[in-house]
Amino acid sequence: MKRKLLATLLSVAMAATVFVGCGSQSADAPAADDAAASDDAATDDAAADDAASDDAASDDAAATGEGGLIGVAMPTKDLQRWNQDGNNMKSELEAAGYDVDLQFASNDIATQVSQIENMINNGCQVLVIASIDGDSLGTVLAQAKEKNIPVIAYDRLIMNSDAVSYYATFDNYLVGKTQGQYIVDQLDLDNQDGPFNMEIVTGDPGDNNVNFFYGGAMDVLQPYIDEGKLVVPSGQIAKEDVATANWATEIAQARFENILSSYYTDKDLDVVLASNDSTALGVANALASNYTGKYPILTGQDCDVASVKNIIDGKQSMSIFKDTRALAAQVVIMVESIMKGEEAPVNDTETYDNGTGIIPSYLCEPVFADANNYKELLIDSGYYTEDDLK
Repeated sequence: MKRKLLATLLSVAMAATVFVGCGSQSADAPAADDAAASDDAATDDAAADDAASDDAASDDAAATGEGGLIGVAMPTKDLQRWNQDGNNMKSELEAAGYDVDLQFASNDIATQVSQIENMINNGCQVLVIASIDGDSLGTVLAQAKEKNIPVIAYDRLIMNSDAVSYYATFDNYLVGKTQGQYIVDQLDLDNQDGPFNMEIVTGDPGDNNVNFFYGGAMDVLQPYIDEGKLVVPSGQIAKEDVATANWATEIAQARFENILSSYYTDKDLDVVLASNDSTALGVANALASNYTGKYPILTGQDCDVASVKNIIDGKQSMSIFKDTRALAAQVVIMVESIMKGEEAPVNDTETYDNGTGIIPSYLCEPVFADANNYKELLIDSGYYTEDDLK
């Protein structure tokens, strides 16, 4: 029955990822035990009886989570995406027959460390962790390694810990490149001289993903800055100057209000590279209260409800769509492989070095949603309903 549950899960996940290109690989179910094999050999009737009995036993195991206890540590409930990630993970792991200890840490590092420590002491057999700060978990994960508990870093790479077994994420460098290329295409920078005024807002400096979001986007945009086609009137270009603590909307809004009042009282703002939707929402709020010029191109990431509504209303240009159902389904496959003592499936063994070596990774491919395609990506796929976006 466990095999049937997993097969059903994978079918749904692959259907949901038609648009986002995150391929899932199925894993074989565990072999039947020797006693069941012996019974199967007796007679055809006995084999049929045993098969029915095994299915019923598997049903009971799935219902009670006898597949094992999995710890899932998410950074916060304050951002929509982590609620979705955590709940998707929990439901899909439970459907595959596992008990799940799901914890949210309110963006407090000490709380997350304590939660993970409790997961270790309570007998979790695999840990799936989206860290608040990638450098903050070395000590507690040393305890996991001591107890031979595999660790999957989820979406945010955990740094400087040799306890990390795998990394499951979207291609975060491609996220940044996609945002940068969207700006290039919308401004037609290959055929226009500009100059176009741009400002940059990225995320928490403790989140290793910022390096990939910012790096991917700037690899695309820097040549146009060098040519003078893009200019940044505030002069705030360096990653540390454009960071936003905790990805907080209010912090992004306060900084951007200051930028608008200081540099855009007499000129138009053409584009804002915002790394995600919570920072983009801060920019949109600042624009609404402190700006009367031509509305800029505004990027984002995660397709949060508020930002998709802003896309529909023309207050945000695009958002990177990362279907968390696909990533959760892939993590289930990885957990299943680990629990059987096998290597988890990965598709990248070169990119992600956490300071102790390359971490084998599985990368799902992101795409962007805008006013032209959000219905196809978000509503037709069942990610949201029409009512969600009203």
